[in-house]
Amino acid sequence: QVQLVESGGGLVQAGGSLRLSCAASGRTFSSYAMGWFRQAPGKEREFVAAMSWSGGSTYYADSVNGRFTVSRDNAKKTVYLQMNSLKPEDTAVYYCAGRLRSTAQAMGGGEMDYWGKGTLVTVSS
Repeated sequence: QVQLVESGGGLVQAGGSLRLSCAASGRTFSSYAMGWFRQAPGKEREFVAAMSWSGGSTYYADSVNGRFTVSRDNAKKTVYLQMNSLKPEDTAVYYCAGRLRSTAQAMGGGEMDYWGKGTLVTVSS
């Protein structure tokens, strides 16, 4: 079993930055590709970014490419999402998720093995 706990959300002005963290329990974290998803009020959950289980590749949604960076620290069992140049349309609950031995690009669709409960990011204009 893997449990995921997100943190780092909050209120930030447009143009600002936040770093989200997702801490995992379990001994097999390094075998999981990790991704970030978000759900804005009244909208469906959407893919944001992912990193492969090996850490060798990343994949981003077009809407965040160039502004967000996903990274992982397997020793700390943590995955991060650095968000820069935030926009009001980035306001959402952000979730991390994991899938065993997936590629980063494959994390853009399909079922995940584990989900966190989310952290709220609010970007004011």
